Amino acid sequence: MRNKIASLLLGLGLAGGAFLATTGSAQGHGYTDSPVSRQQLCGNGTVRGCGQIQWEPPSVEGPKGFPARGPADGHICSGGIGRFSELDDPRGGNWPAATLVAGESHTFVWRITARHATTDFRYYITRDGYDPTKPLTRADLDPQPFLTVPFGGRLPGSTVSHSGTLPQKSGRHLILGVWTVADTGNAFYACSDVRF
Repeated sequence: MRNKIASLLLGLGLAGGAFLATTGSAQGHGYTDSPVSRQQLCGNGTVRGCGQIQWEPPSVEGPKGFPARGPADGHICSGGIGRFSELDDPRGGNWPAATLVAGESHTFVWRITARHATTDFRYYITRDGYDPTKPLTRADLDPQPFLTVPFGGRLPGSTVSHSGTLPQKSGRHLILGVWTVADTGNAFYACSDVRF
C-alpha cells in the first residue's frame, strides 16, 4: 500500500512538473507592441503556425550583451530559445510588416508582464540591402543601435513608451528591440518587421 501511495505521489509530482514546464513556469516578461513584434503577431493570432510562442509572447529571454554576446546568428529573434524557433523563420519574407515613415518620430511601446530592474532599451535596424527571406544575423544589422533609452536600474511599469527618430531607410526592414535587465545575465529580444 505504501508503495502505491508513493508511486501515486511521485506520478502527481512528475505531472505537475511537466505542466509547469509546458506552461512556462517563467511567467513571461515583455515584448514590443509598437512596432508590433513577431511574438505579438503569434500571440494575438494574426500569424498561425507559431508553436509555443503563441502562448508565451513575453518570454523571449536570452543572454544579454548584444551584439558582442547574446543569441547566436540565425537565432536572434527567438533569443536563442529552441522552442521559439518559429520566430527565426523568415517565412519567405512574408511576416506582416508595420508601415513606418523614415526620419519621423515613433513611439516605441513594450508590454511588460514581469518587471525587472532595467539597464536600457536598445533598437537596432537592418542595413540597406537586407534580405528578409533569410534568418537575422548580426551582419544584417547596422552595428550601432539607432536609439538607446537608458533606464538606470529602475523598474519599468506594465507599459513602457519612449519616442525616437526613425532612421532614413526605404523598403522592408527589421527592427530588433533589446530590453537589457540590470540584475540578471539576460535580456529580452523582440523582432518587428517594418516597411518604410
